[in-house]
Amino acid sequence: MQRDPRAYLWDVRQAADAIIGLVAGIDLETYANSQLVHSAVERQFQIIGEALNLLSKSDPVLAGEIPHLPQIVAFRNLLIHGYAAVEHPRVWRIVGESLPALRTKVAALLDELDPP
Repeated sequence: MQRDPRAYLWDVRQAADAIIGLVAGIDLETYANSQLVHSAVERQFQIIGEALNLLSKSDPVLAGEIPHLPQIVAFRNLLIHGYAAVEHPRVWRIVGESLPALRTKVAALLDELDPP
């Protein structure tokens, strides 16, 4: 049985909220020096990337509404397969510059879609 595409958007929103909570009140140096925090943030980004990858396969039209989806999935792949090349400042920049817009877009799409 195929998963409802809205569930992928819900997963993205939940992971984005988790990241926002994890970094609340800290700076880049604290983030970089806390293995627990940066590992948790990277895991949530992996969930976001995988959820959007699966969404693109199950509902390409809905996935097309997500700006920069290929780059998000590529970032997930980097985190998983190129883990040695992950740079904390890059992740931190994505948290601050890109994640809020993604979170807003996904929330808007969930609001527009009919409930299950």
